[in-house]
Amino acid sequence: MGCEIFLHLFLIIMEKTLVILKPCCLQRGLIGEVIHRFERKGLQLCGIKMTWLTDELLAEHYAHLAAKPFFKRIKDSMMVTPVIVCCWKGLDAVEVVRSMAGPTNGRQAPPGTIRGDYSMSVQENIVHTSDSVETAAIELARFFSDDEIFEFDQHKFDFLYANDEL
Repeated sequence: MGCEIFLHLFLIIMEKTLVILKPCCLQRGLIGEVIHRFERKGLQLCGIKMTWLTDELLAEHYAHLAAKPFFKRIKDSMMVTPVIVCCWKGLDAVEVVRSMAGPTNGRQAPPGTIRGDYSMSVQENIVHTSDSVETAAIELARFFSDDEIFEFDQHKFDFLYANDEL
């Protein structure tokens, strides 16, 4: 019983991160492929929803880019269609997801990464990913309410991590 409690607590405190499947991802029919990659890696999907992003929400989300000349382009691009926001969980989830996504510029992203396989653009680069644990917490709170992120035991973790990693 003690081991089960430990595992349950461990699963709750694992790192969570935000992924936004951008309009270009939806338009190109890549939703399933991108989600499939994260699942096959071993990350756990804890929240997912489709939503329209507003100008106000994007101004908050990309506030750090507000002074850049491409700011309007980013906002316009992100409002073409709804997006799909996802919460993924796992050990070092932020780093793992960013590594899987690849560099922002799809032309510079290596083959095997999401952007390297599906993007030729800096803007239309398939996904947004959180860049740190702190940013992930802020972004997840921006896009999800507490009752939209789920905690549940996923038994595959016994086959993903060595016993000394848990």
